[in-house]
Amino acid sequence: MVYLVDTNVLLRLVDRTHPLHPIIRTAMRKLRDDGHTLQVTPQNCAEFWNVATRPSANNGFGWTPTDADRLLRLIERLFPLLPDMPTIYPQWRRLVVAFGVSGVQVHDARLVATMKANSVTHILTFNTTDFIRYASEGIVAVDPTTV
Repeated sequence: MVYLVDTNVLLRLVDRTHPLHPIIRTAMRKLRDDGHTLQVTPQNCAEFWNVATRPSANNGFGWTPTDADRLLRLIERLFPLLPDMPTIYPQWRRLVVAFGVSGVQVHDARLVATMKANSVTHILTFNTTDFIRYASEGIVAVDPTTV
């Protein structure tokens, strides 16, 4: 089974000082040992870059683009990229209307649209409550602490 790895997991994975880093490594190792594939989307990569290079005063990591590039290259090596495809937009459009999505949650809806377009049902995320609304769409949000 394929798991989409959410950006909040990726950020804590590359931050070796974060208290959740060992939990993420253990969860990923267990999922891979159980035969699962972990993947990311181009959107995850853009969100990662955003947080990585945003000043820490604005809730970012404050890294240089060079640092962000180095870590994003690592992520790209570890996690195959789910492709963007033309079917994602109409799927996203349907989801935001059907579920009354607004504000920052539109980004999660796009991840779900990408998952559906690529026949992915599971997402590894610390924000499981953000994805509960998509259970009727076959989306299962898994917290790394429960793996």
